[in-house]
Amino acid sequence: MKPLHLYVLALTLFTSCVSQKKYTAMQDRAVNCENELNTTKNQNNLLEAGLANEKNRSKSLEQQMEYFKSTNTDLLARLSDLSVVSKSGAESIKKSLEALNEQNKYIKDLTSSIQRKDSINLVLVMNLKRSLDNFEDEDINIEVKKGVVYVSISDKMLFRSGSYNISNRAEEVIGKIAKIINDHKELDILVEGHTDNVPISTECMVDNWDLSVKRATSIVRLMQTKFAVQPLRMTAGGRSEYLPKTTNATTEGRAINRRTEIIILPKLDQFFELLEPPTTNIEGQGKG
Repeated sequence: MKPLHLYVLALTLFTSCVSQKKYTAMQDRAVNCENELNTTKNQNNLLEAGLANEKNRSKSLEQQMEYFKSTNTDLLARLSDLSVVSKSGAESIKKSLEALNEQNKYIKDLTSSIQRKDSINLVLVMNLKRSLDNFEDEDINIEVKKGVVYVSISDKMLFRSGSYNISNRAEEVIGKIAKIINDHKELDILVEGHTDNVPISTECMVDNWDLSVKRATSIVRLMQTKFAVQPLRMTAGGRSEYLPKTTNATTEGRAINRRTEIIILPKLDQFFELLEPPTTNIEGQGKG
């Protein structure tokens, strides 16, 4: 029969082992919580930066509106003393006031549209980053440039070298992007293929122009046939090697330049309508 103190020692060691496992599990949960907190903080920082830019733009437009208001006040003061203003001069001032009011309305509408577009871009970026969060950052880059959202995907994720056939892994990525695009039917999509400067010539492709275009049309076709994105919203284009992101002199640089960009932008007809200023003609006014 074993001594009692040996049983006590064995029981103590077993209890310590179980406690250590629980402690390790709690540490892992704490690390996961901290990582989630850091991700949330990064997303909040992005949102705050976008809102700050929007406020600066709104402030600039408000200053222009204040200028027009002060000009209106001056003109009204002149109209108050019609005894020194000829009838034709008074009519000219009234027309000028109407023109300035049109300009003021135009600025307000433009400010509202810009704020709405910036808000949509922020939502798009946040949703895309959240949806594509399980993919490597070096393979997918999401950013806002020139007022529109760019999703840049490396060719190694989408295609085999020198090919325009889409991989199974790529279908998963395109499917996630297409779902978000379908949630914003007021936006159009431009898909651009880009290559490095290494020449290519096969039975199916004459050069890098062919390769870049075929890769873009492969993405557009997949979005239409498998993920139900309306074809009238999409445009496919190839930029060949002529719009590189970095030098083609190194292996790393060429890898960065081989990419497909999905650009999410406002419908072009609505965009051009937004830019049209009021048509009120004030030329020739002020002649007495």
